[in-house]
Order: sequence, then structure tokens, then C-alpha cells
Amino acid sequence: MSQQQQQQQQQASETPRVSTPVENDGMSWPSLGARERRDETPEKRAEREAKLAGAVKTILECIGEDPEREGLLKTPDRYAKALMFFTQGYERNIHEVVNEAVFEEDHDEMVLVKDVDIFSLCEHHMVPFMGKISIAYIPNRRVVGLSKLARIAEMFARRLQVQERMTKQIATALMDILQPQGVAVVMECSHLCMCSRGVQKPGSSTITSCMLGVFRSSPRTREEFLNLIRR
Repeated sequence: MSQQQQQQQQQASETPRVSTPVENDGMSWPSLGARERRDETPEKRAEREAKLAGAVKTILECIGEDPEREGLLKTPDRYAKALMFFTQGYERNIHEVVNEAVFEEDHDEMVLVKDVDIFSLCEHHMVPFMGKISIAYIPNRRVVGLSKLARIAEMFARRLQVQERMTKQIATALMDILQPQGVAVVMECSHLCMCSRGVQKPGSSTITSCMLGVFRSSPRTREEFLNLIRR
């Protein structure tokens, strides 16, 4: 094997494989029941929420509460609707989120949207984590509407998540949609599962990042991005 072939093999092994995150029907990493939830009738949706409310009533009983007292009478129904809202990302179609807002543009410098508020639910304890996310990409003659970056982040946040996976899902989805020169995502969040239970360390935060394309291969580009989000 020649030295050039060895270098090519080494580069291929070092390059992270990015799986295609968007399926033909626009679903992105759908969960087991995501399509059933997306396609259900209003009657089936009402049945789903009623089942959720019944589960919440059981939870109230199990923690020693009285679900029949005045303050809790409507709590099961309220929480069922709230949980459906918190997890609406499962049924979102990423093509509808982007809504054809991808345009041909002769621009090859960094596009950055930073400090976007984010809210999600930890899949381990089903308690919130929240913080800010910064998303950048370098176009390859295609740009996307700026609000769509925040909407894509919101779509992945409105699920049961772990921060590490969500960071990568947002980055790889943008790579798939735009085919840019590179994508960078940095997220900083406070997790209530760490602040209010367990180790109980309020004020702590978790930072995750995903660098793809030139943001991974070029230290100068990566440093430019990191300097911009620190401002």
C-alpha cells in the first residue's frame, strides 16, 4: 500500500460517519409510535390524552395525594395536554418545518444564529432541561431561512431527549438538508435532574458540541465559530 493510500485510509477512518437523518416522509429519527401519533384521528387523539390523564391520576395516588381534591381535579387532563405539547416534535415533518425556505445564494461565509432558547425533557427522569443553543453553517451555494434554524432545534427539543444526542441530531439534519461545507452546533443547558434531585447542584451547566465538515477539519474555522459565540 502506497503512502498516499495509507493517508486516504487514515482520513476515512477519522471522518465521522453521518447517517441520513431525514426519511422519505420527512420524519427524522422517528420513535416507535411517532407515525401512529402523527396520523391519528381527533377521536384517537382524545383517547390518547384520556389514557395519559388516567396514568397521571394513578401517579397522584401513588405519591400519597388525593386526585379528587379541588386543586388536583383537573391536573391529570392539564398535564396530559401539556405533555403532548412538550413532545410534539415526534410528529413534526422536517420538510414542513423548513417549508421550502432553502434558496440558491452565492455566499460562502459563516452563517451563525446564537443564543437561541431551548427547552426539552430529559428521557431518564422526564424532568426539564433548558438553556441556549448556537448553530452555524458555511453554505455551499444554498442558504436556509434564519428562523428555520431555530425551528429545527425546537423540533428535536420537543421530545424526550439527552443533550448529547439532540446536539448531533440538529447538526446532521442541517447537513442533510443543505449539504453545506460544514455545520457547528453548541448547546449549554441546565438539567433539573441534576439541580433538583440526585447530586443537587443548582447552577451547574452542561455544554455539548457537534462539528461537521470544515468545522471539524479546519481548526481556524472552528476557532472562528467558538470566538463568535463567546462574544
